[in-house]
Amino acid sequence: MNCLVTAGPTFEPLDAVRRLTNFSTGRLGTELANCLADHGHFVTLLIGEQATWRGPRRAQAVKVFSTSADLQERLRTLADPSVDAVFHAAAVGDFAFGQVWQRQADGDLVSVKAGKLSTREGPLLAELIPTPKILPQLRDWFPRARIVGWKFEVDGDRATALELARRQLTEARTDACVVNGPAYGDGFGLVTPTSHAPLPDAAAIFTVLEQFASAAHDFETQNRRLPTGFAVENPWPASLL
Repeated sequence: MNCLVTAGPTFEPLDAVRRLTNFSTGRLGTELANCLADHGHFVTLLIGEQATWRGPRRAQAVKVFSTSADLQERLRTLADPSVDAVFHAAAVGDFAFGQVWQRQADGDLVSVKAGKLSTREGPLLAELIPTPKILPQLRDWFPRARIVGWKFEVDGDRATALELARRQLTEARTDACVVNGPAYGDGFGLVTPTSHAPLPDAAAIFTVLEQFASAAHDFETQNRRLPTGFAVENPWPASLL
C-alpha cells in the first residue's frame, strides 16, 4: 500500500525568534510509520521539525514541516488517488498569533510589530486566532484513501472523548479516529462509525491500524477486479473488532 503518516508538532511564530508550539514529540506517528514500513508498505512520513523523538525512521520517504500552513501545503502537494491510507497523527496547533498590542498609560492599545518584540516596554497582549483545520480537507485530496484522525482530549471523561471522536468522523469524513489522553484514560480507543475498540498500548493500535488499512485495500482491490454490478462485502470493522 501507499501510506501517508503525519507526526509531531507544528509551530506558529510570534516574531522572528519566538514561537508557539505544543508538547508532541512525534514518537507515536514515527513508530506507526515504522510499523507500516516493516509490513512492506510504502510510507511517506511528514514529521514536524520541532519533533524531539530521535528514534529510527524507517519510512521510505521523510519530509519535514514547520507551521500548520506548511503542513497543509505539503499534504495538498501529495494529493493523489493512488494514496491508499492517510494516518493524521500530527499535533497541529489550534492557534496562531494575530496582532500584538502594547497598553499605553491612558489604557489605549497600540499595535506593535518587530523582528524581536522587546520586554523593555512592559507587558504585551497577543491575539490568538484559530488555524484552519487540516483533517476535513483530506477527503478532497485523497478521495479513495482510508483516513484515520487523532483526538487527544484532556478535559472530561471517556464518554466525552468518545463523543468528540465520533463527531470528528462525521465532520471530517474520516474512516476511523484514534482517541487518547487524560479524558479517555489508559490506552487508546479506535473509533469507527459503528464501534469502539479499547486497546492497551501503542503497539496494539499500530497492529490494528495496519490491519485496518490492509483489509480496506484488499477489499477495494477485489471489487475493482469484479464485473460491473458485483461487489464483495467490506470486511471492516467486523473482522477486526
